[in-house]
Amino acid sequence: MATRIAYRRVYEDASPQDGQRVLVDRVWPRGMRKEDAHLDEWLRDVAPSTGLRHWYGHEPSRFAEFRRRYLGELRDAEHKEAAGHLRDLAAQDKLTLLTASKDVDHSQAAVLAEWLGRKKPPAAR
Repeated sequence: MATRIAYRRVYEDASPQDGQRVLVDRVWPRGMRKEDAHLDEWLRDVAPSTGLRHWYGHEPSRFAEFRRRYLGELRDAEHKEAAGHLRDLAAQDKLTLLTASKDVDHSQAAVLAEWLGRKKPPAAR
């Protein structure tokens, strides 16, 4: 059975179809009370670095380069453990990645959903 990975805004109401709900933003969403988020986990260490986040500034014209840089960050020491944990969660059940970004299709949540949906590369020999 294929794992289903979705992404959406944290401000939207929770749904029974969400499965595990994981916030993938580095900073807490503005105006959101923790009890209203209905999170299973806040995985801030999988979010883009502060430097990359500031450079990107949610400019859609920079998304391709943001995606490239962010995928690189997911392999670095700062992100590797959290990225592995997120892969483990995705392997278990339905997973919904949450972000405060207004343009979710140009967010780290969209990049992570695509990344998690790929098959793991074969081990190096």
